[in-house]
Amino acid sequence: MHTIKTVLLLGILTGLFLVVGKILGGQTGMVIAFVFAMAMNFFAYWFSDKLALKMYGAREISYEEAPWLHDMVKQLARNAGIPKPRVYLAPIDIPNAFATGRNPKNAVVAVTSGILNILSPDELKGVLAHEIAHIKNRDILISSIAATIGGAISMLAEMAFWSNLFGGDDEDNPVGGLIGSLLLFILAPIAAMLVQMAISRSREYAADATGAEICRCPLSLAKALEKLEMTAQQLAPVAEREVNPGTAHMMIVNPLRGSAIASLFSTHPPTEERIRRLYELARKYGHV
Repeated sequence: MHTIKTVLLLGILTGLFLVVGKILGGQTGMVIAFVFAMAMNFFAYWFSDKLALKMYGAREISYEEAPWLHDMVKQLARNAGIPKPRVYLAPIDIPNAFATGRNPKNAVVAVTSGILNILSPDELKGVLAHEIAHIKNRDILISSIAATIGGAISMLAEMAFWSNLFGGDDEDNPVGGLIGSLLLFILAPIAAMLVQMAISRSREYAADATGAEICRCPLSLAKALEKLEMTAQQLAPVAEREVNPGTAHMMIVNPLRGSAIASLFSTHPPTEERIRRLYELARKYGHV
């Protein structure tokens, strides 16, 4: 179901790109914007893992340092049918975890010092299963595709706005010259962002469901999410210092707290809803 929803949302995003491109930039503008967006996100796809790990000063943990953690990751990866990802530690107090890497063969699972301090082994197992699910489901590739199309839409709108601002002709412009371009300059990227956020939230739900299957205990992840959400609320000021907003979408629980309006643009679904769905899965499996 989540896969179908993701495909539909990517289709909507692609359709939005084609419509906006045709209106604003014509075929040439569409190609230019798409190529630029693809180049930027190609770089992000290949190097985002190194950038994210470096940003948090994360280092790879050897087997001798934490054999129990490596064994846990190895077992979960075996359950998921993927190679064992490398294991990194980010020395920050915010309890969280994230996965990165362009494919299962080059994947990394990173945990923070904070998460090791507050979760039980079973709860940590649920979190790691969620991150391994992201790797198994190739969510980094999906988010890169969505970012490429969304970036191209934003570029097209910007190109049209500046073109009309400096010499555009209202009579020749099908969207009403400068005013029409200004509206699309504002609205098109917002629409693209909303679809991208919907894709991201759908992938989080999918990773929860897949992770529950991988660790074979939905309640482990549900209880971990309860703790992580509560801690995120308590440590919001610390998160503002330690967490880069550009990487918050990678983490299992968004550590940055926002207003009700900001939640519309959140990359994560409400934690309460995620927990509710996991409890439903637990009842389905006969665990409660």
